Amino acid sequence: MPSRPESTTLESSTAPARAPLVLASLIVVAAVANLNLSVANVALPSIGDAFDSSQTTLNLIAIGYSLGLAASVLYLGAVGDRHGRKLLLILGVVLSVPACLLAAYAPSDVVLILARILGGVSAGMAYPTTLALITALWSGPQRTKSIALWSALGGGIASLGPLVAGLLLESFWWGSVFLITLPLAVVALVMAWLFVPAHANESTEPVDNLGGILSVLLVAGLVLAINFAAVPGKGALVLGLAVIALAAAAAFVWQQRRAANPLYDLHVAGRRVFWVAACAGIIVFGSLMGAMFVSQQYLQNVLGYDTIEAGSAFLPAVICMVIVAPRSAQLVETHGARATLLLGYVFLFFAFASMLFLWTEDSSYWQIGIAYALIGIGVGLAGTPASHSLTGSVPVQRAGMASGTADLQRDLGGAIMQSILGALLTAGYADAFSSAIANDPNGEKVSNDVQSELTKSFAGAEEVAQQHSKYSDQIVAAAKSSFLDGDDWAYSAGLIAVVIGAVLVFFCFPRREQERQLLQRYHDEDGQG
Repeated sequence: MPSRPESTTLESSTAPARAPLVLASLIVVAAVANLNLSVANVALPSIGDAFDSSQTTLNLIAIGYSLGLAASVLYLGAVGDRHGRKLLLILGVVLSVPACLLAAYAPSDVVLILARILGGVSAGMAYPTTLALITALWSGPQRTKSIALWSALGGGIASLGPLVAGLLLESFWWGSVFLITLPLAVVALVMAWLFVPAHANESTEPVDNLGGILSVLLVAGLVLAINFAAVPGKGALVLGLAVIALAAAAAFVWQQRRAANPLYDLHVAGRRVFWVAACAGIIVFGSLMGAMFVSQQYLQNVLGYDTIEAGSAFLPAVICMVIVAPRSAQLVETHGARATLLLGYVFLFFAFASMLFLWTEDSSYWQIGIAYALIGIGVGLAGTPASHSLTGSVPVQRAGMASGTADLQRDLGGAIMQSILGALLTAGYADAFSSAIANDPNGEKVSNDVQSELTKSFAGAEEVAQQHSKYSDQIVAAAKSSFLDGDDWAYSAGLIAVVIGAVLVFFCFPRREQERQLLQRYHDEDGQG
């Protein structure tokens, strides 16, 4: 169903026929990816018990979906721009079904990691296409409002994942959390088939396949290198992955500069509104995913929450995100993206500060709820301007590039922040537990094998505690204390990341009037091109 033609100014609004149904369809498709992204976090302790997984393996299970999505999204976004966004969207939803089934019935944690990566690739087909279609079909303030709804409901649905997963884990096995999205995928498939326009401002240029392959190697190498950085004995692997990422980055830039039809237009990416928004969004959405990842383990391992309590604890973030995001769209229109982003960063700073200073071994729920509410407000405020600035600063034929970058904000940001926070959690936990053993009067009696199991993960320590009932309370207490030390490392890193993002936005992002002038200039340049 064709959209009404784009106007020549930034002020007017256009929208497709049956706009509410089209937008609802795109949001439901995005919901499939968003739910799959977050359901694993609350199940990590159960998965660790089932497979005796190390903390590093649990980190890989948590980031596997983000890794598959982030690594493939630029390539697949370009494919959608050229060969049909609706087709790619439908294929992604279809592929998500076997990926979920493989994850649910995985016979080992290695297979589970691979299933999560496959699920991420399926999301790489569908999820960025939803934002690309919003960019292609809407314009002006209507586009801002549509992006706000897409962002708020998408983030809210993703945040509901832990609650729904917790409810299932009370009655079913860990794999049940990966089946949550199957009914939703069927609904999404039907709605997308019926209501999403078949073609909307797509390009006929050939796809830069070499650039696509290099982008996959770049993102995968970077994320995996960060994830293994804190693992003892993996220095050679980390170095190899880092070399792959750096070589792929250099080759990618070279390829994009020489390609007739580049996968990622570096001229557009160099626009100030674009690249600052991209970096800011990586930190915003990465903070959300990183906080969810660490905090769900904290609630269950340290405070003893069951899966339902841990999942429902995140509800303040969901509620605040959904309430605040539409107001964020209004703030973008009246005060500009820069002011709205900075306000969001203020709330994110206080969120991580609350986790660092208020979350202890005997924290009350009000301390937990305040931090989650602050996260929801921060992401709700900052998410819309981050995505809106990307889509507003590219030509509509490059909507896949903008949507791919917006998706990278969520998924590369999530993968990087989860990897960094997870690596720090792992290192801090192991360091604290090793120190506790060394300082204990009976520490010399602990064998190397037992110490390795104790420092591997919280689940490993619990298993040792069950095997040595005489020292069970002492072991569990040491594990909780060590976990708290590890998550303090993680929350401190989150604080630093938020400060870096705020400084970047404050000094580099244009103020409201300058932003409007730049966006109009980009619009005119693209029209002449």
